[in-house]
Amino acid sequence: MNPSRYLGLVRASAAYDLVVTAAFATPWTFALVHAGLNALSGSLGLNPFPEADLMQVFFANLMGSVVVVWSLLRLRGPEVRHGLYDGFARVLFSAWMAYALAQGGPELLWPFLVVELTWGTVQLVPWIRARFRPVS
Repeated sequence: MNPSRYLGLVRASAAYDLVVTAAFATPWTFALVHAGLNALSGSLGLNPFPEADLMQVFFANLMGSVVVVWSLLRLRGPEVRHGLYDGFARVLFSAWMAYALAQGGPELLWPFLVVELTWGTVQLVPWIRARFRPVS
């Protein structure tokens, strides 16, 4: 694993997360994102998003807040191990997105699932290769 290149991946994934999830961190910005995603879903002929109730907004804000802080940590002080932890987090996020899709969740989740799986893969594969590298 080339640490310099890998840290670039860690930073890039952090920048992506910051852009995609920052608007989930407050009830006001979440309302705008929810309406926008619902409109996009409708314009594509996909299932609408469910109405957001108080608890959904609360959990979206919690998730958004934590991801913003985690993103800033990886942008300001990236470490190789951050990529490992972020990769595992993306596997978990992907599992819950796949679960939501299997339960009839909005099809607009598919592109996000693909991106999560991609970031998870590019951050975990170097660790897996290093772990199972034959000893000379």
